[in-house]
Amino acid sequence: MDDNETSGTMKAGKAHGSRIFGFSRNIFFTGITSFLTDTSVKMLYAVMPMFLLSIGASKTSLSLIEGIAESTASLVKAMSGFWSDRTGRNKPFILSGYGLSALIIPLYVFVCTPFHVLVLRFIERFGKGVRTAPRDSLIAGSVINGETGKSFGLQKAMDNSGAILGPLLAFGLLSLFSGTDTPELRDYKIIFLLAGIPAILAIFVIIFGIKEARKPKNERFTRFHLGDFSPKYYFFLAIIFIFTLGNSTDALLMVKANEVGVKVAYIPLVYLITNLVSVFFAIPIGKLSDRIGKERVLIAGFLLYALVYFGFGISGSIGAIVPLFALYGFYSACTDGIQKAFVSDLVDKNKKGTGLGIYNALLGITLLPASLIAGALYDKVNSSLPFYFGAATAITATTMMIIFILRYTGYAKCK
Repeated sequence: MDDNETSGTMKAGKAHGSRIFGFSRNIFFTGITSFLTDTSVKMLYAVMPMFLLSIGASKTSLSLIEGIAESTASLVKAMSGFWSDRTGRNKPFILSGYGLSALIIPLYVFVCTPFHVLVLRFIERFGKGVRTAPRDSLIAGSVINGETGKSFGLQKAMDNSGAILGPLLAFGLLSLFSGTDTPELRDYKIIFLLAGIPAILAIFVIIFGIKEARKPKNERFTRFHLGDFSPKYYFFLAIIFIFTLGNSTDALLMVKANEVGVKVAYIPLVYLITNLVSVFFAIPIGKLSDRIGKERVLIAGFLLYALVYFGFGISGSIGAIVPLFALYGFYSACTDGIQKAFVSDLVDKNKKGTGLGIYNALLGITLLPASLIAGALYDKVNSSLPFYFGAATAITATTMMIIFILRYTGYAKCK
């Protein structure tokens, strides 16, 4: 091993050796970074559906904007994951990806048309594409005692903590500006401007908190072949594809809430319920998945999703919508972080960035047809059908997950 490889090993050891609240230093500070950035993004996200409708967007175009932005930039997730594995480095990708989001968020103040939102949304999601797989790879490589569920559970909890604070800040600002009346255009734009502050703070956390743990050259993944990944990895990707096809943008949930009587100013608070529940359960469910198996927890999550979406389809009152948003948070705790942890368990150590990148890319690419289907059903047929469709795909994914367990029971985790 040459000097560079020795140095890389020493850096990796240093990054793993420092613990904060039982987590490695890198896992803790990537969580803080996600918390700050999600605070910014969710300040925007909580008001964006109503803002877009106020400047002339239809529900179909609302879904289309989200789908194009996520899907077009999704290919970057696979590429950035592979290049982080190839170079043996994660921090440069993390820093540049979060930096791009911090730069773009305040620019929403200049938006005048839905097309402007599409352009900025695409660039901001491009930044997410650059950072996501390298960040998840860093988390997977910094796990202590094989607790992938717990570690990705922390990441999810910090994501959703930001997703709690962001809508709360948006609600406070909307209430301050317009009370319960319909917000004016300038009210939205002040929120967009202030939303950039936490994202900028996140850049300093990356620079001073996260330590690069470079892989030695002989441990790097330099050439990609489809045969490098196991059949069960591809089987799981097929399950995720089917499930995601009915898992369109959450913006439609907020539109549905508004249509059944929730005032615009209170939409961020309703969405806040989802994130509160998800934060509360993310780490405990992550720990549970490490003990009983992530496949079983995912089955529970898919079934919860089917129940929630069926509920949104048949509900027509505020009294029904609020509990459904709470259940939606429980579903989120059972799936989002657990899916990443499961993918991490299914791939070899030197391929985690690539494996997680392909997974993240699949999610984003599938969101485009999912959003188009949901938006078209909502606009052209009725407001219930996209939710029934989502429930049906979730039941299909549950069935496939049961087949996965029966076929691969007792599979050995890759180390």
